[in-house]
Amino acid sequence: KQILVLGLDGAGKTSILHSLATNHVKRSVAPTEGFNAICINTEESQMEFLEIGGSESLRSYWKMYLPKVLLLVYVVDSADHARLPLAKQLLHQLIQNNSTLPVVVLANKQDLEGAYCITDIHDALALSDIGDRRKMFLIGTHVAEDGSEISSSMKDAKELIGTLVLET
Repeated sequence: KQILVLGLDGAGKTSILHSLATNHVKRSVAPTEGFNAICINTEESQMEFLEIGGSESLRSYWKMYLPKVLLLVYVVDSADHARLPLAKQLLHQLIQNNSTLPVVVLANKQDLEGAYCITDIHDALALSDIGDRRKMFLIGTHVAEDGSEISSSMKDAKELIGTLVLET
């Protein structure tokens, strides 16, 4: 039951994964050079997350793993307005050939000043253009101070992902 975690470099994929795995915040500052795999056990299931780095050199691997997964978690930096068009383009390219793959978009860094709100992220990523046949979710998240417990939005995201995995 593998879940693919993708997004541009710097979006916060690794920090989100650590937070989901431990229920505590652990900010990662180093970019993922390649792949990062994390297993998360819940009462209902065991979920294996595979994160592929978001730097340009690694994006060619994204499509290779897509057919093998149950769910795509796509992380965007809500405060990085300049790169949202690129994030949108890559997301649309990824899912155009797979009309049934469920997608969870995490609009990360909602706590930063100037971060776009959920409706702005929805519009910036043109999520309404993606179609009605797939399960599609958009959740605003943030990773707070190191060591603190994860936010309620992160708990909601974890619960949603667990539910989607069980349904597939």
